[in-house]
Amino acid sequence: MPKTTQLRTYTVRDGLLDEWVERWRGEIVPLRLELGFTIGGAWVDRETNQFVWLISYDGPETFAERNALYWSSPEREAMSLNPDDYLVRTEELTVEPAY
Repeated sequence: MPKTTQLRTYTVRDGLLDEWVERWRGEIVPLRLELGFTIGGAWVDRETNQFVWLISYDGPETFAERNALYWSSPEREAMSLNPDDYLVRTEELTVEPAY
């Protein structure tokens, strides 16, 4: 399958941005990497309480199939991390390089 990259923008609940980033770094990133995803970077915009990151997958399955594996994995379940506790809004754009 061709490489797929998503630009994800999350609006985080007031007062939870730093906690979200800490949990994302410590729990979400290691599992994503273990499952073959790559992280192209992550940024915060404190003015808008937003967290923005790039995630890619380039493997034998589609991005959607591999993402479903992530969500159904026992490791993800064990996190006890419900995004709705942190995120007010999520946006996912599939992007491709232009430069």
